[in-house]
Amino acid sequence: MSRELEKHELVERSIIKKYRRDIWNPFIIALKDYKLVNPGDKIAVCISGGKDSMLMAKLMQELHKYSETPFELVYLVMDPGYSEKNRKKIESNAELLRIPITVFETNIFKVSGRVEKSPCYLCARMRRGHLYKKARDLGCNKIALGHHFNDVIETTLLGMLYGSQIQAMPPKLHSTNFDGMELIRPMYCIHESAIISWQRYNGLEFIRCACRLTEQTENSADGDMPSKRQEIKELIKALKKTNPNVEKSIFNSISSVCLDTMLGYKSKGVEHSFLDDYDE
Repeated sequence: MSRELEKHELVERSIIKKYRRDIWNPFIIALKDYKLVNPGDKIAVCISGGKDSMLMAKLMQELHKYSETPFELVYLVMDPGYSEKNRKKIESNAELLRIPITVFETNIFKVSGRVEKSPCYLCARMRRGHLYKKARDLGCNKIALGHHFNDVIETTLLGMLYGSQIQAMPPKLHSTNFDGMELIRPMYCIHESAIISWQRYNGLEFIRCACRLTEQTENSADGDMPSKRQEIKELIKALKKTNPNVEKSIFNSISSVCLDTMLGYKSKGVEHSFLDDYDE
């Protein structure tokens, strides 16, 4: 048995056994509670090359092996303009983990790099659109993204503190621009700490955000420019010192929103005020 094959099997075994409680079980819980995978689905598992999407690919692969629900998978890698080093890293990791990837290229980094205001926002929107289009062209009805539990609560706080809105990240949603397409987040209930632990346990090395802007920032003489998301991570870390359950509290709060106490809310693009039916 080759060393590569041994590594591949060890990674799979670690998901099912050592990390069953912290990774596999929360993965299955999200699938069942939010009805993310249905009979007849053809799902494009979108891989960026980072730890989250690579783990998601292995989870979906394992699910496909053992699930009684008939569905298909395509492991989709979009190259938005990666450096040669990062492109090779993604391909070598996919080969190591026995993930049969389908790669397609775009010029997203080049386009978003010309924008001074919110290049990351533009990049994310363009990525999503290209992934939807390619997935649809391949006959898929869903795309799966590797957002995890911490992404959910961080996004909620980002919206409140910097976006002036309470907006969560749902476990699935219908595309507004691609009819019949749906986005799912199978790692919705998995904590980032478990993902990092799994990566370290298996001695795996993945790429981080590999855009040109990130590379320039990391290599600049001025050092890192902390992102708003990193600020939120530090805030949560500080809050956990006095309330270890603060992450769970934030997560539970978006599952039990009391609209009767809100000054206003927006639903399907329409804004509503508490005054609309206050006297009824």
